[in-house]
Amino acid sequence: MTMIAEQQMEHIGETKGCADHDHDMIHELSKRLDALWRCDQYIANAEGHADLRRFWKEIKTQEEANISRLKKLLSKHIQNNCF
Repeated sequence: MTMIAEQQMEHIGETKGCADHDHDMIHELSKRLDALWRCDQYIANAEGHADLRRFWKEIKTQEEANISRLKKLLSKHIQNNCF
């Protein structure tokens, strides 16, 4: 890395709004909410393809469970003043 690039990046990451594990949970929740949001469209797009529709419905169910579990973990961390 050049000296200029090093100087431009030397302070990145010094300030954190929360612990890495808390950021990870929030980031993952956002990604999973986006994925869930698209599932209904994927199911609709698979009209006439029963196996594919079944697949997307299973994915949707799994994402709903993952989101619920992650929300509970976040809630627990917030209640424990982890943030």
